[in-house]
Amino acid sequence: MIGQYEDDVPLFDEDDATRRQRSSKIKHPLASFFHLFFRASAILVYLLCEVLSSSFIACMVTIILLLSCDFWTVKNVTGRLMVGLRWWNQVDDDGKSHWVFEARKQGTGRKVPTSAESRIFWLGLIVCPVFWVFFVFSTLFSFKIKWLAVVIMGVALQWANLYGYVRCKVGGGTNLKNMATSYFGRRFFTQAMNKQEEF
Repeated sequence: MIGQYEDDVPLFDEDDATRRQRSSKIKHPLASFFHLFFRASAILVYLLCEVLSSSFIACMVTIILLLSCDFWTVKNVTGRLMVGLRWWNQVDDDGKSHWVFEARKQGTGRKVPTSAESRIFWLGLIVCPVFWVFFVFSTLFSFKIKWLAVVIMGVALQWANLYGYVRCKVGGGTNLKNMATSYFGRRFFTQAMNKQEEF
């Protein structure tokens, strides 16, 4: 199920008029901080856990708590405040589960998220899951099997938020291939028009 509310936020590209409307100031500094804090903290604790503590259980619990705090914060707070996207699951009266993905619709007089917040949000949302995928492979190749559950938890929670927000941005009926084709088609058309104006 796809819903829309308030203002649309670009994932990859934006036109010049939208770019001029948006300021680069951060309107939600606390949300921006916590968007990155829990993610970065979980990665740092994972990397430094042998130095910080000799207890595997203490490190594992700390990392999973940080990942859980990150998941909740990104899903329930920062996505809505920083880019105007939200997603959730609801169960109807028949007991069927429905996923709801919403994006702000450009409207009259609504607050437009800043480009700085949008960049912080998408950068943190995309880069951190890549680290956890790398950790999965490094855990497997270094035979540190006891850490496998922790890094798989990191991948699952981080990729769930990434998937949910990409679905919000792209829309439930649109797949990523169509979005990429549309994006590159627009870029090609813009470049062709610019070259034509030069002649």
